[in-house]
Amino acid sequence: MNGGLNVFKLVTDASIPVQLVMLLLLVFSFLSWVIIIRKYSQMKVAHDNAESFEERFWSGADLAGLYREVSARGDHAHGLDNVFEAGFREFARQRKSRGGDPVRVVEGAERAMRVAGTREIGKLEQNLEFLANVGSISPYVGLFGTVWGIMGAFQGLGEMKDVTIAVVAPHISEALIATAMGLFAAIPAVWAYNRYANKVERIASRYEVFQEEFSSVLQRQIQSSDDLA
Repeated sequence: MNGGLNVFKLVTDASIPVQLVMLLLLVFSFLSWVIIIRKYSQMKVAHDNAESFEERFWSGADLAGLYREVSARGDHAHGLDNVFEAGFREFARQRKSRGGDPVRVVEGAERAMRVAGTREIGKLEQNLEFLANVGSISPYVGLFGTVWGIMGAFQGLGEMKDVTIAVVAPHISEALIATAMGLFAAIPAVWAYNRYANKVERIASRYEVFQEEFSSVLQRQIQSSDDLA
């Protein structure tokens, strides 16, 4: 339609450097959306895992039986499953090697759970840095394309005798499209980073609370064993 904004024509008519900038921003945007979609699934799995595991754990299930159930999953276990498995495995090992020293046994289990918890949180944090970088640098990359395009436009217009708004507008528009693409790449990345960083923080707090509660359970189990002995 005459007078309409033809984005495709603006892109194809832009200079090579501006087109390269827009291509880079398009790649940034594509990779960001891939990460956003994958992170959504990963965060949902981590949340559902924590919910289901805590429900089984606090239902009064036998710890040894629960440990065997989690261990049987092998590489399919994740989240709180791995935190629990690491803690209980170290707890059982320390009880055999330490001869029943309650403090060192529980401390060993706590260390194992902290390591496992840190590893699980690291998996959730993976690629979030890329989203943060895209969100912070994309507007500047787009601005660079805009500045370059405007410089080229004015250089070309300087060679014309009669310059009107009708002549200037298309050149300015094709330059500003780079800034628009920079914002198009940055806004979803910033939103996703803030959202997922907050979710990771909540999951990490949940893991820490579980570790403290599980440590208390292990301490009570040691005391009960000592009382029976």
